[in-house]
Amino acid sequence: MTYCLGIKIKDGLIALADGRITAGTQVTAARKVTLIKNGKEQFFVMTSGLRSVRDKTLAYLRRDMADKKTRPFPTMLDAANAFARCLRTVAAEDKEALEASNLKFNLHAIIGGQLSKDEEPTMFLIYPEGNWIEVDERTPYLSIGATTYGKPILDRALKQQTTMPMALKLAYLSFDSTRYSSADVGYPIDLLTYHVKDHKWREDQFDYDHLVEQRHWWNKHITDLANRLPNGPWMDTLLPE
Repeated sequence: MTYCLGIKIKDGLIALADGRITAGTQVTAARKVTLIKNGKEQFFVMTSGLRSVRDKTLAYLRRDMADKKTRPFPTMLDAANAFARCLRTVAAEDKEALEASNLKFNLHAIIGGQLSKDEEPTMFLIYPEGNWIEVDERTPYLSIGATTYGKPILDRALKQQTTMPMALKLAYLSFDSTRYSSADVGYPIDLLTYHVKDHKWREDQFDYDHLVEQRHWWNKHITDLANRLPNGPWMDTLLPE
């Protein structure tokens, strides 16, 4: 399983991907987010699902982009559609054989950035069938993989006007909630940011030991907040006098 999260706010984009790979009883680490060069610009691709499908789809995308007849994508819509076409090609070639081996053709992808003709940064979630949805202001994030556990804090606290520092904290807490409840999601995590004020990508990787302070602080304060919650009506009927 995987947890990948893309956030779009007024200041730009955030991409977070966990690095845990599980295969039977084996646990390894691998990068699940990739920055792809598009002329003078870049955009990211994050995926969940079979790694062989991911690698083949990205290889086809890079091959098509390297074709001298192909110009750099002018918009993220063009990039998303190109990725979807490559994914459909891989499905036509491999889906039947994979399903005959009881493997699901289950690749989901988040692709995002700001290219030369884009008025603002944007992101798309691409499904295994090659169709997609675009992020919007009411729900300014997209997630794939083990999406259940990290969703509540984003729905409660993340807004389009949220600042980049706050959105990074929420991205981390969303991952931490997922990691805590899903054994298939874990460190290291890759974090990328894109800022509209300078149009630059920044990236870093963090392991378990890098975030000890944040983890301990959250565990302590979430317990303290639960203790401070006003008593509910259950106090009169469900506890001894």
